[in-house]
Amino acid sequence: MTQRPLPHERQPANEGPRAGARNRAALVAAARVIYAEQGLNVPLSAIAKRAGVGQGVLYRHFPDRAAVVIAVLEENVCQIELASAADGADIARLLGVLTWHQTESAAFVSVLHADGAGRRSGVPDCAVPLSRRVERALRKHLPAGHPLAARPDDLMIAVAMVSGAVAGPTREHRERRALAAWRLLGVDVGPVRPFGR
Repeated sequence: MTQRPLPHERQPANEGPRAGARNRAALVAAARVIYAEQGLNVPLSAIAKRAGVGQGVLYRHFPDRAAVVIAVLEENVCQIELASAADGADIARLLGVLTWHQTESAAFVSVLHADGAGRRSGVPDCAVPLSRRVERALRKHLPAGHPLAARPDDLMIAVAMVSGAVAGPTREHRERRALAAWRLLGVDVGPVRPFGR
């Protein structure tokens, strides 16, 4: 015989779709932290555990590793695209937004090392379209005569070089290194901050 709850005992509410949205957000937040700490090749079970959900919940939202990577990195790329579309956008401001994301997200740095030929240094194939979107957003504001406009590949090679310099224990330290790398390349960078702040 099953025991029915007494009227004064509260049952947890079934939150339906709200729980799904909350679980997805928790998974993306957990993946962002874990990717920053351990890179893009961590086990998906570690992401589910950090988010406080079962692996089945993870797979309900993300059918494979690539889907998780894209969900996490999409925010970084969208910020750069939004900055590119904003009034008064110029290459220096865009490079400031890009540099902020480089200093905040080790996983995003991996995306910036993706090239059109596919995988490179452990970068998943799904990162290539994200890298191309970043390049399009930047190139749209790259004036003729700019140091990064001399040859077609210069822009993303410079971005990858700066990404390679972004290392250190704190965001401030990583920012100083990124700005020093831009300076060595002879490139002016606007304020290092996320778009909209």
